[in-house]
Amino acid sequence: MLNAAPTDLSGKVALVTGASGGIGASAIEHFAALGATVYGTDIAQQYDGVATYRPFNLLDDEGLADCTTWINEIKPDILLNNAAVFDMGSILDADLTQYDRLFGVNVRAFYAVMQGVAKSMVANGQQGSIINLASQAGHRGEALVAHYCATKAAAISYTQSAALALAPHKIRVNAISPGVIDTAMWKEVDALFATFENKQPGQKKREVGDAVPLGHMGDPADVARVAVFLASDQ
Repeated sequence: MLNAAPTDLSGKVALVTGASGGIGASAIEHFAALGATVYGTDIAQQYDGVATYRPFNLLDDEGLADCTTWINEIKPDILLNNAAVFDMGSILDADLTQYDRLFGVNVRAFYAVMQGVAKSMVANGQQGSIINLASQAGHRGEALVAHYCATKAAAISYTQSAALALAPHKIRVNAISPGVIDTAMWKEVDALFATFENKQPGQKKREVGDAVPLGHMGDPADVARVAVFLASDQ
């Protein structure tokens, strides 16, 4: 009889960035429920979850360096590289200030955290799992979301390169590209669409949910369960 590989994460150390958001918080709960020791980080100072939490501003070089030092201290076996920011603007109006902020968090800090965890895993001989949060936006451009789509395309490309580079060390690197997920960020997204597309508050969120073939947005737990699968021996 075939014995399935376990999803038990006992003895594993997991690091989740973007810990205060819907996906990050749900992933922390799932990792902890399966026995992992969980660490979380976000720019927010307050956090009510089950993880050991440290706030870092990943746009700031000092904050990023401090986060890397912390990574070397906690020695994670699992990374959910989830921190990201969103903004809107077409090629005609998405300026370089927006570019610097989105690429600073979604690409530069994303890469630095992934590299820091990878170096820690290699140095400690850990055959770990790195899970990057991409997006459906990384697979195609959108007229009003130029910079964000480009950052998520970069996340996909870095994932592919990292998977090839780290395979000899038995470190798995994967990305999850969610569709529309009902998180607190959607309040900000909906407000931006209300401005750019002259819609009523809440209208875009309803329209996007209705357009999903299942008829509703995804839940953060949907993404968290995929992360558990990728983190586990499954």
